[in-house]
Amino acid sequence: MIKHTVTFKLKYAKGSEEESVFLKAAGDLRSIPGVENFECLRQISAKSHYEYALSMDFDSLQTYNTYSEHAEHTAFVSRYWAAYVEDFLELDYELM
Repeated sequence: MIKHTVTFKLKYAKGSEEESVFLKAAGDLRSIPGVENFECLRQISAKSHYEYALSMDFDSLQTYNTYSEHAEHTAFVSRYWAAYVEDFLELDYELM
């Protein structure tokens, strides 16, 4: 099992139209084959400057790699990620 997480800060204010557009597009990633337990999360702690996180599981490294190369994922990265995200941290874990 692979848990893919990315925590990030948007360039736009909370409650903005841009925030809504980005989070809707991010939510559409759940429809890519192999994605399990998709979550879109909002940070509530003042201890981190990151504001949001996406988390999803994959049954294998191969499935995760297929997701990473999927046309919908690469289109999301090209169209939204660079334009909307100010800073991020990506972490991928393997179940022990």
